[in-house]
Amino acid sequence: MASASTTPSARQNELLEAAYRYALEHGLADLSLRPLAAAIGSSPRVLMFLFGNKDGLVRALLTRARADELAFLDELTDRPASADLAAAVDQVWRWLAAPGHRPLLRLWSEAYARSLVEPDGPWSGFARATVDDWLTLLARFQPAGDSAVIDRTLALAVLRGCLLDLLATGDEARVTAAVDRHRATLRGQ
Repeated sequence: MASASTTPSARQNELLEAAYRYALEHGLADLSLRPLAAAIGSSPRVLMFLFGNKDGLVRALLTRARADELAFLDELTDRPASADLAAAVDQVWRWLAAPGHRPLLRLWSEAYARSLVEPDGPWSGFARATVDDWLTLLARFQPAGDSAVIDRTLALAVLRGCLLDLLATGDEARVTAAVDRHRATLRGQ
């Protein structure tokens, strides 16, 4: 049974952060409470008490991962926006391609895919929410127009596809060149 408190305890926050670091390193696909608990200095019983069950813990981990993603989006949102979708694509790609973000982005990719194939599981709605987050961000960098939503949808598809390619191959130069080519087409409009 989950804790009755709606405000997480310091211990719950501590264990969530430790579990998040573990998930960034190991992913969520084969997550098992015993090895996780041992790695973070807890027990499966404590994790069950704090998060309700494994699905509750996965939901908490996905919420935590999304918080990191939203922090980046907020960082971009705090900057003055010009109506330049190509510049936004450049900023987003530089963040996505940074080697230090790869663990988060691998976790994001895993959660995105699981959300598509297990729509009723703890991943429920993850893919849709992230698409909405990114389209909202990109809209800030566009003038209004008939094709604006199509342009930002294409930009998001290029970014997401190139991210998956980068994670799969590690070929940053080739994938960045593809993003740069798309940016050039955006500038040509």
